[in-house]
Amino acid sequence: MEINKVGLSSIKPVNTKLNNETGVDFKDIMNEQLEKLNNKQVEADNYINDLISGENVDLHQVMIATEEARLSLELVVQIRNKVVEAYKELNNMQL
Repeated sequence: MEINKVGLSSIKPVNTKLNNETGVDFKDIMNEQLEKLNNKQVEADNYINDLISGENVDLHQVMIATEEARLSLELVVQIRNKVVEAYKELNNMQL
């Protein structure tokens, strides 16, 4: 049984397009999701400011908004950790 050796010339560059038909970039998806995270953080801050200033705000809505913002941030941090871990693993691979 013979093992074929793969040369570096046969390795193709990574395509950042997720789907050639839609033409969606990974970068665009990440920017969109970070924008959503920022909007959740701003919304929670606005609810908290309204509550502190004495406006008529439902406490349950404030708690829901702050918890959504916290969970969204935690998710983004975990995704970042996994991406960094994958990057380090790829860097440690020997060719």
